[in-house]
Amino acid sequence: MATSPTRTFLPTRRELFLVLSLLVILLFVSQSEYISSNSPYNLSRSAPQIPLSLDYPKQYGLENGSYPDHRMTWKEENSLPETKLVQHAPGWNVFENIYAYNGTLFVVTSTPSKFPERKLLFSSGYGIFNGDEEYRKRAPTDKDMQILTPADAQKIFGSKTRSATVLDGTTFFSNDPIQFITHYYHFCAELLFGMWRTYSSLDPFITPDGDTTLPPPRRMIFTHVPSENWRDYAAMNQWVIRGAFPGMGMEFERDWADRAAMLVPFLFPRMVVEDRAAAAEGANYKSTWRPASNAFALKGSQNWWAPLRKSVLQFSGLSSDWIDPPPAEVMDLTASDANGKGKEMVLGDKMVITYISRQGWGRRMLRQADHEKLVEELYKLRERYGYEVNVVNPEKLSRAEQLILAGRTTIMMGVHGNGLTSLVWMRPKPQSTVLEFFIPTGLAFDYEYTTRALGMKHYGVWRNKTFTRPNVPPLPNFPEGFHGNDIPLDGTVVARLVQKRIMLEDDDQDPSLNP
Repeated sequence: MATSPTRTFLPTRRELFLVLSLLVILLFVSQSEYISSNSPYNLSRSAPQIPLSLDYPKQYGLENGSYPDHRMTWKEENSLPETKLVQHAPGWNVFENIYAYNGTLFVVTSTPSKFPERKLLFSSGYGIFNGDEEYRKRAPTDKDMQILTPADAQKIFGSKTRSATVLDGTTFFSNDPIQFITHYYHFCAELLFGMWRTYSSLDPFITPDGDTTLPPPRRMIFTHVPSENWRDYAAMNQWVIRGAFPGMGMEFERDWADRAAMLVPFLFPRMVVEDRAAAAEGANYKSTWRPASNAFALKGSQNWWAPLRKSVLQFSGLSSDWIDPPPAEVMDLTASDANGKGKEMVLGDKMVITYISRQGWGRRMLRQADHEKLVEELYKLRERYGYEVNVVNPEKLSRAEQLILAGRTTIMMGVHGNGLTSLVWMRPKPQSTVLEFFIPTGLAFDYEYTTRALGMKHYGVWRNKTFTRPNVPPLPNFPEGFHGNDIPLDGTVVARLVQKRIMLEDDDQDPSLNP
């Protein structure tokens, strides 16, 4: 049986041209680097910031395109690069050239006595519980952190050791126990809030639209948290972290143990260290009961939070019209109509009122009749003045919807609870206000301090009484019924206060609340 001759397929000139064109395009794209012009981390701006004290080899910048050598070497014994404490507040610190070896942080310095007391920098990471014995368990030991001379560090690392592995870029390091990680408020409005406030102190010229010279952190390390246990029940922690720092790596308890077992010294060029127990030793904490309050003793830009707000809200899909600073507002505070319906206003953007309802949640709820009255009064404001009014149960919204709504909100209100955490994404402007409802005499400072730290106004409401700084009781209080479902509220009083805040009028407060 005869076989058919083998045919040879030769590409045409047109096919060769198309293939060559495609190769050229791929080569060009692979050598290009895309940097979004919308990123708040603008590394090209030449605003001053505190530089790294050590001149690292150029290959860390990858100028020559080669694979970097991740080693820092020193030629002579006991001549390790020394650690500098660039910024310090109890529990919130920025270090340069801090070492990790066998699970311990090492501050290497020729002058250990010039560093703050160790308990103001770090702790054992033990849980936060009441009692003297529990307090003593949180005290740092040499296993947690050591402040020592280069000669002593050389002995620990090994007399023949002349290098450390560099983890380049900025590292965020949390030494908190797990009990405060798996909660949206504690994670976002305390840990991340304080860390970024500490880090942002290195750039005092952050702009209102969030432009900063600070690069985002390369990694975040949790030494006492398993990798499967850092998320909160509302799934907000991971949304915020991925939105704020899309390219940041995360390491957890097991990763830290892996590094310890390698018995290799690691050098961190810049590390922002957070420790809740150390923060509790600070004077600001003792007057506010808020760990992040210590970080606000550091000098910084009044726009310090703008880069994170911008990044998270962009990630969530909010229009840039709401993310960027509001336009100049022209207000006529003298005119009123013949029916006394209020004063005329010309505003650069719409007033958005958001009531975070807990009805149906089963814990810390308003009396149902008072809830309905509040909604009725808010809708009257909408009908009379054209404000946007939103009555929402956060658990019924997607995470993006929650953040987009918060980013548009002018006045946020609700019973004390986790839903108010999203106040951190509100648009700061003169009218920006948070109204927090408590059972009469009840008080917690979680959202009160956070609101003020962002330059906004906070009011507590006890049924028909309202109070704000300086007329705020000095101590938190958790009376019977604080977490109950029978919290009374006068919706008429709340609606009246909302209108006064929008008009920037003086508010009426109960003078008996003045401490």
